[in-house]
Amino acid sequence: MFSFKQFIIKQDRCAMKVGTDGVLLGSWAPISHNPFSVLDIGAGTGIIALMLAQRTPAQQIDALEIDEDAYEQAVENFESSPWGDRLFCFHAGLDEFIEEPEDEYDLIVSNPPFYAEDYKTENEQRDLARFQDAMPFEEIVEAADLLLSENGILAIIIPFKEEEKFIALAKEAELYPLKITRVKGSPKSEIKRSLLAFSRNEVSEIKIDELIIEIDRHVYTPEYIELTKDFYLKM
Repeated sequence: MFSFKQFIIKQDRCAMKVGTDGVLLGSWAPISHNPFSVLDIGAGTGIIALMLAQRTPAQQIDALEIDEDAYEQAVENFESSPWGDRLFCFHAGLDEFIEEPEDEYDLIVSNPPFYAEDYKTENEQRDLARFQDAMPFEEIVEAADLLLSENGILAIIIPFKEEEKFIALAKEAELYPLKITRVKGSPKSEIKRSLLAFSRNEVSEIKIDELIIEIDRHVYTPEYIELTKDFYLKM
């Protein structure tokens, strides 16, 4: 179990546990456009949807999870949170979900599976959660193109080495980057992740910055503390 300031995550049945990537995206996703409706693609434990329920007054927060155990756990985490009436989880794959789109969303978030490399473990459930073949980037872009409201934002976290590819895919769907934050574990380490936000409207200047998580083991940077302090108990 993982306790945050305003909610608790049970994760015993989820292949993908609470990790820095989800917390980063949940804290970072732009909300200045006051989203009324939010969609979390690939909910896992439900952490990102829960963080957005805490951060926004959004009335409709939908999450999508294909793995049955993870889906049931996300539902349990939603129901035990203070925002159960605003959170809903669908047990479906993205391809099924977009076949009959009923709603538009002002914010779509995804911490998609990656590791496209030839890396498979003996644990098929964990592999499904980790692997891009479970949810290719093309599918996420297609979903955003179909489901984003006119002024909606797509926010995603991906490996830095995939950044250019994803931006090019998004551009084909006429989705343009607004904001890019590149994440490093420590000052000397390489950039590992890219946080990307897209909209249907091209901006004249993309806001690009860098975030370093730790100065030393468990010594967090002021920027990381500022970003996550509303969630982590010890921040």
